[in-house]
Amino acid sequence: MHSFEHPTRNDREKKHSKNDKNLIRLTGVTKTHEVAGCTFHALREVDLQVKPGEFIAITGKSGSGKSTLLNMLSGIDKPTSGEIWIGDTPIHTLDQDHLAKWRGRNVGVVFQFFQLLPTLTILENVMLPMDFCNTIPARERKERALHLLEQVGITEQADKLPALLSGGEQQRSAIARALANDPSLLMADEPTGNLDSRTAEAILHLFQELAASGKTIVMVTHERDITQWVSSVVKLADGQVVNGSGLYD
Repeated sequence: MHSFEHPTRNDREKKHSKNDKNLIRLTGVTKTHEVAGCTFHALREVDLQVKPGEFIAITGKSGSGKSTLLNMLSGIDKPTSGEIWIGDTPIHTLDQDHLAKWRGRNVGVVFQFFQLLPTLTILENVMLPMDFCNTIPARERKERALHLLEQVGITEQADKLPALLSGGEQQRSAIARALANDPSLLMADEPTGNLDSRTAEAILHLFQELAASGKTIVMVTHERDITQWVSSVVKLADGQVVNGSGLYD
């Protein structure tokens, strides 16, 4: 398995001091839904800043707004009010076509239940986003997919169907697929929720390595002992940020 140099706290402090410009900037983000004639606030006036190369955990009870916030950041949903900037792009202003193109090039998503296509091999699953977005030349896609599978440590599974892999191997495959178009941003929705504790720890270590290599990772999680893995924890309650414990401030 290709391995990145394991980051120390000092390494990450130096890195964050160099990357002073925020990759993610949310200002006053509110999302409301009309339910049975009443207004339900999924998010209320959320402000958030994330620098390049940070690994952020979003925590909170069910219904606190975690998944809604992740959907906002990945452009799957749009705020009722407020601004969302990813780099120099105000994604809250984009229409659906431009959002889809932006998301395909800039965001990789990892799901709790993997969402691998069962009739495609692992290699074909990883190549699929490259085929959709056409950002990687066709002649380079297979080689890139194999490199990504090597990076996550499962090259030997490339020609197998997902059902023949363990849960941890399927999640590694899903991470390789999320990295297919070399996105700057990785969104993970409960990526360890369907894994045993040892496999979950291996996935968190992989995310840590990816952050050290320059990827920015935002992860929704119910993991209790998450602080040793991440740059900061953002806790939500009733659609509001109730604390943001930046570990390296």
